[in-house]
Amino acid sequence: MNQHPTGFNLSALAVRERSVTLFFILVTAVAGTLAFLNLGRAEDPAFVMRVLVVTAHWPGASAAQMQELVAEPLEKRISEVDYFYRVETTARPGRVDLLVEFQDYTPAARVPDLFYQVRKRMSDEAGNLPSGVRGPFVNDEFSDVYFALYALSAPKLPPRLLVREAEQIRDRLARVEGVQKVRVLGERPQRFFVELDPARLATLGITPEAVRDALDAQNRLLPAGVIETAAPRLYLRPDNTLTDVEAIKRVPLRVGEQLVLLGEIAEVKRGYEDPPGYIVRSGGQDAVLLGVVMRLGENGLNLGQRLTAFISQLETDLPLGFELVQLTNQADAIVHAVNLFQIKFMVAVGVVMLVSFLALGWRAGLVVGIAIPLTLGLTFLLMLIRGVNLDRVSLGALIIALGLLVDDAIIAIEMMLVKMEEGWDRLRAAAHAWTVTAAPMLSGTLITVVGFVPIGFAQSGVGEYAGNIFWVLAFALLISWVVAVTFTPYLGTLLLRPHQIPPAPLFQRGENQKAPL
Repeated sequence: MNQHPTGFNLSALAVRERSVTLFFILVTAVAGTLAFLNLGRAEDPAFVMRVLVVTAHWPGASAAQMQELVAEPLEKRISEVDYFYRVETTARPGRVDLLVEFQDYTPAARVPDLFYQVRKRMSDEAGNLPSGVRGPFVNDEFSDVYFALYALSAPKLPPRLLVREAEQIRDRLARVEGVQKVRVLGERPQRFFVELDPARLATLGITPEAVRDALDAQNRLLPAGVIETAAPRLYLRPDNTLTDVEAIKRVPLRVGEQLVLLGEIAEVKRGYEDPPGYIVRSGGQDAVLLGVVMRLGENGLNLGQRLTAFISQLETDLPLGFELVQLTNQADAIVHAVNLFQIKFMVAVGVVMLVSFLALGWRAGLVVGIAIPLTLGLTFLLMLIRGVNLDRVSLGALIIALGLLVDDAIIAIEMMLVKMEEGWDRLRAAAHAWTVTAAPMLSGTLITVVGFVPIGFAQSGVGEYAGNIFWVLAFALLISWVVAVTFTPYLGTLLLRPHQIPPAPLFQRGENQKAPL
């Protein structure tokens, strides 16, 4: 005699309330599909760099002087910052570079404040450094990854005009949705070169230091006073800015009781930094680069499409003779990486479903096969809510979870098959799966999830990069348990056939029975 379950039984409730269960299955399928389409795509997860660079310049100083008089005072101030780990110093004549590293377990939320503390201490220490030291300069953005690089070139165009056009394109690129910032790279700063005539200097008794002081005094902006009137207040500002070659030639130099113009003893010309810091060439032509940095959490594929549309429109607006060439595009790398992992993932899903069909039969295998996309759909929904992108780590975690998330569904459907073969009706068989297997399945799932807790909660760069392995696995495995005790029993009652007990024969021959005459 079949007895229906008493007390709370989630599997029995899912089977009894068929319309509600079917509604949740349909909602899960739709929400999971939309979540998958809206998940961010990236090549690798983002993580915080706990490193910055401090640089100082002192023209004319030796490497030993840079180390003793500049680097050591800066190192002492930097070591006072919390979570300080180490500093690697490179001293060369006229320049020193300090690579500052913080502890790997430094909380990501504290890193911007720590960078500010270093910057503040370097600003305070600048006044104590020897006269003539430029800096120290703090660079905490050297770890920016350029999503796309564009080379702008124009043959026979002066570099300053090329940079001017690049800056206009930069301003337009920065307004594209999903772009955090755009940088112009490869710019050669303009310089005025004053080439002194040694013979004339010796004849007039002028030293190069006197020329430098005269240029500095002429280019210095000083207050000249204010005239109070009955109407507006008038400010006096002397026009002494050296902005062109002729203005520099007219700089006066005192020689005894006379004044000599700089242009009479020196050749002044406009040029560019020589030697240049670095030169950018594209197609054999001098060029400047435009580096686009993607906003954190942005969908790389969507940004790639917006940039492609923007560049297509921009190319029609460029002046004649300008050429804009895309050198790198991370969207292509994201497409390759994500598609490769998605193909591997779909192959893994197909293999698991095929094994289920062969081992359980097509009806029971179909129940397990339906449970897989339902579990993944809810997993994608939780990933979207938490802000987890589809990248190498999250897709790898899904592949790892795929071999585990079918276990609960197989156990639940196998228990139903066993009881239905014993003559139980579908409702009682479904309820029995909850009574006997729900707690053990949940315990096994939690034990598996706990094994990945250390990497999920690791307070380090490794935890930031690979921590989603824990979260994706936890989402997939816990959801697989929910699907196994709710959707799987309901699907089993729809797809599994009740066991047919063969009728007993009318006559049975026993040991004490005689054959009929």
